[in-house]
Amino acid sequence: MPALRLDAAALPPELDELRRDVRAFLAEETAAGRIAPHADNWLAGWDPAFSRRLGERGWIGMTFPREYGGSGAGSLARFVVTEELLAAGAPVAAHWIADRQSGPSLLTFGTEEQRRAYLPGIARGEVHFAIGMSEPDSGSDLASVRTRAERADGGWTVNGAKVWTSGAHLAHAMIALVRTGPPGPSRHEGLTQLIVDLGAPGLEIRPIRLLTGEHHFNEVVLTDVFVPDDRVLGTVGDGWRQVTGELAFERSGPERILSTFPLLAAVAGRLAERGADAGDRARIGMVVARLWALRRMSLAVAARLAAGDAPATEAAAVKDLGTRFEGALIETVRLLARAEPDLASSDPLAHLLARSVLHSPGFTLRGGTNEILRGVVAKSVLPKGETR
Repeated sequence: MPALRLDAAALPPELDELRRDVRAFLAEETAAGRIAPHADNWLAGWDPAFSRRLGERGWIGMTFPREYGGSGAGSLARFVVTEELLAAGAPVAAHWIADRQSGPSLLTFGTEEQRRAYLPGIARGEVHFAIGMSEPDSGSDLASVRTRAERADGGWTVNGAKVWTSGAHLAHAMIALVRTGPPGPSRHEGLTQLIVDLGAPGLEIRPIRLLTGEHHFNEVVLTDVFVPDDRVLGTVGDGWRQVTGELAFERSGPERILSTFPLLAAVAGRLAERGADAGDRARIGMVVARLWALRRMSLAVAARLAAGDAPATEAAAVKDLGTRFEGALIETVRLLARAEPDLASSDPLAHLLARSVLHSPGFTLRGGTNEILRGVVAKSVLPKGETR
């Protein structure tokens, strides 16, 4: 059985050279011992030096115009780069959120001053962002957020808490969804996005550790945190429209299906060494077929985003199906590997499997729980008022 790799199907052929360049770079980084493949490294693998090396090559901020430090290469070129980084299990967490969604949000809704303040640093891999959406008692129901921002002299005073904020203890800023006015009949009114300095007085970051003991999730508690007027993102009261557009970037990318790809690649290599029987081939064939279908869905959303659309429903479907796929993949690899997960094992596959198992409970938390995502999809396809 050959080693498992991604190919460039359904992407413009002119991106083939870019894919080869990224693979060659990753091979050099691995050979030099600067990186090693790990599952879930797009959230857990925080390596600012690696991010800066990517920035030097123009592989961060690829959707940003050149005037803001980007390459202007576009969403499909970024898809190629991120796909290869994820497939290699590279440590991309430091720049991931800023590049994926904070930067595009600043481009769409930010002021010229905000763009120039943040985008060039993001593109260099030097400025890192966190997401301030979910709350302790609200989860994925963003319309119910209770963090409040009240008018103050020259800005806003913010009180409340955000949870599951990956990388907040290391990031520079957080785009937070807060309530600045009454909810109205739909609950979607009165919401605003603020760019919050994560080193601001009154802000406390509390770690939420994984089962492995690793720390990338956090609770961010804001007590009378001041945010100046020039750090309001977009329009006061228009936060719901803005954040739903942002979620299309967050939920649809290849990270929703490739968090555990290094595990799949490792077990494919193991099968190549020992030989695969008919049952092994059938199992891995079903996994790859499912992965390929999800990849095409993710790529279709990327094309929509490149065209300026905000395909929120399609993105929700990718995230829901991708989360379930990644959980099923771990169990399939467990059968194929014929080894039990063990963090202390000298067997790289057993170690990688253990890390994947222990990270998997968090898969459904980031980007929205499966139940909320199915509600998003149902509301878009069922007639108003109908339930099934």
